[in-house]
Amino acid sequence: MPSLSDIRQTFLGYFEKNGHRVVESSPLVPRNDPTLMFANSGMVQFKNLFTGVETRDYQRATTAQKCVRAGGKHNDLDNVGYTARHHTFFEMLGNFSFGDYFKEGAIPFAWELLTKEFDIPRHRLLVTVYHTDDEAAAIWKKVAGLSDDRIIRIPTSDNFWQMGPTGPCGPCTEIFFDHGDSIPGGPPGSADEDGDRFIEIWNLVFMQNEQFEDGSMRALDMQSIDTGMGLERIGALLQGKHDNYDTDLMRALIEASANVTSVDPDGPGKVHHRVIADHLRSTSFLIADGVMPSNEGRGYVLRRIMRRAMRHAHMLGATDPVMHKLVPALVRQMGAAYPELTRAQAMIEETLRSEETRFRQTLDRGLRLLDDELAKLPDGADLPGETAFKLYDTFGFPLDLTQDALREKGRGVQIEGFDAAMAEQKRMARAAWSGSGEAADARIWFELADKHGVTEFLGYDTEEAEGQVMALVIDGAEVAEAAAGTKVTIVVNQTPFYAESGGQVGDAGLIRTETGAARVADTKKVAGVFLHQAEVTAGVISRGQGAQLAVDHERRGAIRANHSATHLLHEALRGVLGEHVAQRGSLNAPDRLRFDFSHNSALSAEEMTRIEAEVNSFIRQNSPVETRLMTPDEARALGAQALFGEKYGDEVRVVSMGVHPGSGKGADGAAYSLELCGGTHVARTGDIGAFVLLGDAASSAGVRRIEALTGQAALDHLRAADRRLGEIAGILKAQSADVVNRVRALADERKALANEVAQLKRQLAMSSGGASEAEEVAGVRFIARRVEGVGGKELGALVEEMKASLGSGAVLLLAEDGGKATVAAGVTPDLTGRISAVALVQAATAALGGKGGGGRPDRAQGGAPSLAAAETAFQDARKIIEDSK
Repeated sequence: MPSLSDIRQTFLGYFEKNGHRVVESSPLVPRNDPTLMFANSGMVQFKNLFTGVETRDYQRATTAQKCVRAGGKHNDLDNVGYTARHHTFFEMLGNFSFGDYFKEGAIPFAWELLTKEFDIPRHRLLVTVYHTDDEAAAIWKKVAGLSDDRIIRIPTSDNFWQMGPTGPCGPCTEIFFDHGDSIPGGPPGSADEDGDRFIEIWNLVFMQNEQFEDGSMRALDMQSIDTGMGLERIGALLQGKHDNYDTDLMRALIEASANVTSVDPDGPGKVHHRVIADHLRSTSFLIADGVMPSNEGRGYVLRRIMRRAMRHAHMLGATDPVMHKLVPALVRQMGAAYPELTRAQAMIEETLRSEETRFRQTLDRGLRLLDDELAKLPDGADLPGETAFKLYDTFGFPLDLTQDALREKGRGVQIEGFDAAMAEQKRMARAAWSGSGEAADARIWFELADKHGVTEFLGYDTEEAEGQVMALVIDGAEVAEAAAGTKVTIVVNQTPFYAESGGQVGDAGLIRTETGAARVADTKKVAGVFLHQAEVTAGVISRGQGAQLAVDHERRGAIRANHSATHLLHEALRGVLGEHVAQRGSLNAPDRLRFDFSHNSALSAEEMTRIEAEVNSFIRQNSPVETRLMTPDEARALGAQALFGEKYGDEVRVVSMGVHPGSGKGADGAAYSLELCGGTHVARTGDIGAFVLLGDAASSAGVRRIEALTGQAALDHLRAADRRLGEIAGILKAQSADVVNRVRALADERKALANEVAQLKRQLAMSSGGASEAEEVAGVRFIARRVEGVGGKELGALVEEMKASLGSGAVLLLAEDGGKATVAAGVTPDLTGRISAVALVQAATAALGGKGGGGRPDRAQGGAPSLAAAETAFQDARKIIEDSK
């Protein structure tokens, strides 16, 4: 019986020997489609090839693409675990042709692979075609010998694929497997097609048309092929199963879940194990590709999936976090095919562990909230839909969990209210969602890349170079020239200017030609074309001219120092905090550096000191910063750190710096820092100069952010701090080394004096009246006074002292502090059953134009804008006492 791993390799190997390039799966976060939340099919990474915007050095490709459908248009989340074939994460096997072979090639490939390589009985296969696609039907007859009744013509969009309302589209043919008449269901297109007897296993899309807004179509100049076959689905078929969750890979994960929860994998908890196994894959792959749990966008979807799995673990009886314990089982199953899982294993485990720890607290709160809401309802009444949605949206409770909990109590949920709240949330999400493709409309840059080729970058070796102006672009349109005062994007054939990438900001500098000059403010890159965003400062710059390009040397030097320092910082963080630390983002600007990393708690002062000291020790080492070109696999074999979610080409730059003490120079693995990086760096670590940490703060859930300075900026910061320390020492008339002790002593002295002043104020207030000033109101001794020189914080203590002097009675004091009024009241214990201090405060506060006020029956406090109506406040308080009689 072939494993899923075997099937994946057979598929890719078949197409590779038939002239296809095996292309790595793209990350789950799309980089060329701002409309998609996650990659949900194999064609996503090839979208620009199908539209003709981009070209590559191959016309045939094959992939095993990781996909997630758990948000947006394609959302299978709520079906997972309850059906045989729904997943949030799945692998899509596909073969693609970009203007090479078409129907006459795709259909024979599919038939041969299925019937010869996979040895599926021919008589168990049938196909569908679009009802007007006579060409595909004829090819099936010729290649497979299928009779007319096994070539089903479908007149609906089920067999006509569109990329969107406009754009490439075309008919498709779907291949079905017949499980036999022992399984209920009819063939596709019949009334019983939703049964499980006939299962679609592969879809071949023939991109032959282009759809326009007016509804018209024309044949594409480049006709292409896009296919998709779910690995889990074909795996179940080839392993003789009727359920994707019974395949070897999924079964291994289910048994791992059963092992950590000590619950039978095939017993009453079967659905829970299936959900956990599926969600383990989607959450782990999303984290490995750079998504972290949060309350918006992709992070919100990830958190929902995580919490759904964790809720099912809870229902299996797990009392401690378990999801992170399953990651090694996943890595064993899929790490060889997707090495990013292995590289990110520590981070995945830590993220799952910390998220499940937090969720278990919210789970308890959610269950209590459900009980509290039920207590407010009449016996037997259904739960309002808005409350059910709050549980779902805030606490991660799917509707079915709430319904299950209520079913035991003989209650239900008002579904209409839930649906209305869900619809409103989706409306708001659509309004907020803007996608995250790397470029919204990069057509002009792809056109320039096709026309002139990509820009050659010279900036690793020089900061000055000659080039030729290939294009000038103003407001998205190409122009022949740009005059002084014009903002223009300049494209040259080669440049020393670094384009913004990998956290390093783009270079600035000057471009000169024979007739003009321009100041470059920033440099970016799209489709391999470097975009020098500039303003012409003199004369005219024309397309085709030769140009002198010069990077701002001082600015580049500062950026280099900051970028190299982030590499040292990354390694120091891993050494001090643990191997789970991984880069989550960075900024390397000329004036500072910022580094985001995975970690779940604030750094202590001692950790900050150790990290800063370690970075500076390797700066002082002044070791060479070395760069080597190698394949990604070679780099990873050396232990090079890569940015998770980043897609690397066939050749990468590996930057090493620092030497572990005693390791010996030049030995592989002896480098302190070893990272895949395309940025610019200093020649030796000593060129960084100095490194100063400014602070650590939370960036998002599970991510911390450090800011730091290097070089001259670090020295300026230290000098400024030293000057401030000197000024403080001068004021204190102390040596700099004694400043901390002197300030601490002054702070203690100030606190003591403040306490003494407060005590004197209270004594002064008491001396001018106390129990002797009390009036009698309805048999209650009552002190009502406006006191001067006492702040709001001291008023409560004064109330307590006056209560003590009364023995039995009530006190109401008013004071003004900082332009606002404070109201405080107290009632002795023997009277709290009759009079509440809260009632006295609220009455007085209302009279003074304020609102509210609160506390306990024996002591309360409130605030108001002023004491202009003090007498009214006293009178209203007296009335409270009188009415209590």
